[in-house]
This record gives sequence, C-alpha cells and structure tokens, in this order.
Amino acid sequence: MVEHCRDFTLQASGSADGCSGNGELSATKEAEMGEIKYDPIGIIHSPYHEIEGMPIQPCAAMGVGGTVEIKPEYAGGLKDIDGFSHLILIYHLHLPEGFSLEVIPFLDDSPKGVFATRAPKRPNSIGLSTVKLIEVKDNILYIENVDIWDSTPLLDIKPYVPQFDVQGHAEIGWYSKAKYNVREKKSDLRFK
Repeated sequence: MVEHCRDFTLQASGSADGCSGNGELSATKEAEMGEIKYDPIGIIHSPYHEIEGMPIQPCAAMGVGGTVEIKPEYAGGLKDIDGFSHLILIYHLHLPEGFSLEVIPFLDDSPKGVFATRAPKRPNSIGLSTVKLIEVKDNILYIENVDIWDSTPLLDIKPYVPQFDVQGHAEIGWYSKAKYNVREKKSDLRFK
C-alpha cells in the first residue's frame, strides 16, 4: 500500500478541461481551488482516550454517552435543534497521520480502496457520525451512541431527517459479505 502525506502540491498540466486524465489538475483549476480551511465550531467529548477497543461505528456504541461543547460564538446556531432526536456530526479526524489509498478495513481482511471504506486514515480527515440527541443545555449537547475519540474538533452539525437521509434500496458493495460484525468488531491500531 502506498502511503501519502497530507502536505502536497498539485501539479499543473495544460489540459483545457482542468484535468489531464492522469489525475493532475491544470494550473487554472488549482488556482480556483485555493486552500480550504475550517474553523471548528466546538469539541466532542467522549469516554474514549485509547484508540484500541473503540467502537468503529455509532451502531456499535449504543447507549455510550458524550457531550458536544459548542463555542459560544456559534451557540445561536443551536436554536430549534432540540426538536430533533438524532444529529449528524461532521468532525476532523485529528489523530491519524498521512493516508493510504488502499486500506485493510476493520470488517475485512483484504485491501479495499479507501473511498469504499469508512477508514479514518483518508486524504481529507473528515469523519461523520449519526448520534442520538438526549438534551440541550445552553451550548452543550448531551448525546448517545458516540464512536468518536475524546476532544475531537467538531466542524458542523446537521439534523438527521429520515426522509432525506434514508435510501430506499441501497447496494452496500463488499460490506454485504463483510467478514466481521460491526457491532462486535473494535478499533485497533491499524489507522494510527
């Protein structure tokens, strides 16, 4: 597996459509993209201080409590959030270093493309989890079904709406033959 570093420079090509066909972006497209920066809106607190043994998805963390502490300057954005039973947390996976385009996922023993997995070691360190909202007190959200490392920076919150988020019939690729059960399989150090 090829390891990649998060700090990289896009190479320029002369292609009119912005892509040379070999994965390189044109100088025009590179200039349009610029640098992307996010300011965390808060921090996620959980009982997980060790990577090894953590649940690998929220469905394997049923009943596990945590809190989301929203920065005071963003607390006004919590208006009406208490009407939702579940939230989608979008956060920065701040612990993994670098990434691989092929990984051996927790639920299988053979390499897969990173974009066909939920592996945390990704080109852009973005994670998401659907959690249960228990209570809102000022700028603190009390949540359950937490599968997130303690002190993880929170980038955004979206309400979970079944009419938007549940797909009627979805193909799940290699997961349909997954070797391990997601509710039983725990995190190890492979993505550290």
